[in-house]
Amino acid sequence: MELSKETARQALSTMVRSRRFEECIAEFFKRKEMHGTTHLAIGQEASQVGLSLALREGDWIVPTHRCHGHTLARGANERKMFSEMFGSRDGLSKGLGGSMHMSDVQTWNPGSSAVVGSGVGLATGLAFALKMQKSSAISVAIFGDGATSRGIVHESMNLASVWDLPTLFFCENNLYGMSASASAMIATADIAARSSGYSIEYATVDGNDVEAVYQAVKKAVHAIRTTSRPYFLEVQTYRLCGHSKNDPCLYRSREEEALWATRDPIVRFSSRMVDSGLFTEKEVSAIIAQAKAAVDESAAAAVALKDERLSMEEALSLVFAPEDEMRYKAVTKSRRMSYRDAIREALDEEMSRDGRVHLIGEDIGLYGGCFKVTGDLFSRHSAQLHETPVSEEGFTSLAVGSAMLGLRPIIELMYGDFVTLASDAIINHAAKIHYMSGGQLSCPLVLRAPIGSGTGHGAQHTQCLESTFANVPGLIIVAPSCPGDAKALLKSAIRSNNPVLYFEHKGLYNHLGPVGDEEYLLPIGKAIVKKRGVHLTIVSYSRSVTVALEAAVRLALQDEIEAEVIDLATLKPLDSETIIQSVKKTARLLVVHDSPVAGGFAAEVVASVLADRDCLNLLKAPPKRIGGVESPIPFSVELERMAVPSVDDVVEAARSLFGH
Repeated sequence: MELSKETARQALSTMVRSRRFEECIAEFFKRKEMHGTTHLAIGQEASQVGLSLALREGDWIVPTHRCHGHTLARGANERKMFSEMFGSRDGLSKGLGGSMHMSDVQTWNPGSSAVVGSGVGLATGLAFALKMQKSSAISVAIFGDGATSRGIVHESMNLASVWDLPTLFFCENNLYGMSASASAMIATADIAARSSGYSIEYATVDGNDVEAVYQAVKKAVHAIRTTSRPYFLEVQTYRLCGHSKNDPCLYRSREEEALWATRDPIVRFSSRMVDSGLFTEKEVSAIIAQAKAAVDESAAAAVALKDERLSMEEALSLVFAPEDEMRYKAVTKSRRMSYRDAIREALDEEMSRDGRVHLIGEDIGLYGGCFKVTGDLFSRHSAQLHETPVSEEGFTSLAVGSAMLGLRPIIELMYGDFVTLASDAIINHAAKIHYMSGGQLSCPLVLRAPIGSGTGHGAQHTQCLESTFANVPGLIIVAPSCPGDAKALLKSAIRSNNPVLYFEHKGLYNHLGPVGDEEYLLPIGKAIVKKRGVHLTIVSYSRSVTVALEAAVRLALQDEIEAEVIDLATLKPLDSETIIQSVKKTARLLVVHDSPVAGGFAAEVVASVLADRDCLNLLKAPPKRIGGVESPIPFSVELERMAVPSVDDVVEAARSLFGH
């Protein structure tokens, strides 16, 4: 035996505790004392413990939805793990994560991902942050054989290799992705060998031999620390239970299960401990009994606390991370510049102010960005500007992971349409990290996305998708309409402790306007009254604000209708108060945006007005919405122009509210 006596004792105890924990979980579910579902890893304990023994303090892991064993092996409190399963406030994540989302930053575990393979991108982001922070620690991406068919795994491996990130790709090959046999779903018999295509060193090990796993991980970790290169380790193991709690395992033969039962990692290692002469059978039995008793004691303690749950008010307070206090000053001096240059200046100033700010995206170096927004920033911020492969899901996931460790990444998407490729990282991780971790983690991230038509780029490069994300709790959505607001709001977004989607309209890049100095910030969540009026409230955001303002001028000159124009600036959180105050004064409401009316954000604005009884009673006409046509954006220049609201459209809609 290569392990010391104390390490061997620890290895056996942890494997037994892992198994007993999951046996208790299975019993609780069988008695219907636990809610939801769970995914057990009985039989894979050697993989969990061998990995953990070879890591040191400060090394991070990102487990899969089958996370209990890895969480426990890394040192998490077992009572708090049980409590999390009960949904108790005593849980690791205060009962907000459950079986598939256990976070414990005290043991360097930001939480597992219930989306197969997604955690790999987050782990790569942790490695990126560790490298930027000049830490000697590494990050471990834990995933199963089924995840190796996911694009995010391959995008992350490529990024880790290109950027020399200290990442251990730890693949637990238990032969089945849920019920699908790996042999029928993976186009190679050697998963680890795929790593050669990314110039990543790799190895394969018997995952049911805790000593073999420990030695293999030790070698991999040493290689990562000394070469600053990623490593891929395939751990071949087998779960002796079903995929989830109601899985009868019809896809496996009883003969196969019996064969793997003879390779039970706990039985094998127990025998080896005795055969080595380091332990007697009595000592091994005592270690096993003590480990089981400790878990049973933790389970009983958690049962006693299981009814102590967060109130809904407490849970809602964890949707967003607390914000730092910002000081908002009036503009003391300004210069006239374009929307494009204003955004660049905000990036320049914030990267200079805070070394944690990193700009990440495609073609943002010498090329200057697709729309030349980044310009020559690379020459002044080479250590904070990172050009990526064409890999939106990969680098967005990386940014999310890095934000969890304290970086403040700014993602530049080439086109807002590509946010669909990055949506898993945004919706399932960035928006939920603070909540699912019970407040342990936050995600201070900005995603910049050019939106809108008028450039002749066709249907897949001209969409306005902001309302798509408006239904996702945990996200802030900003869409400025002029250069001054663009700079001030971007600076505030970068300083926010929460994920911000920052939509910049391509049709505004050349627009000129006054822009404040580096001290000028605008509060997120506050609408801006762009023009005062008494007869009609026009609410808009982004490019449509310029259309609304021009329409308001025409209405005043031609119809003596003084319209009040409100620029939302921030869609979420929505400043309903400013809108309602205006409508109470004008008694008429028109909402304008470029995205289609159906499911568009105008509905939320109208609903907020109608929900106010006083406002509703004062209305002199039903509120009206106008938006883009219910069609993809056409290529034809004439049709493209007609696809979004024009000044004529706004004027006509406004007049209709007066019976004209």
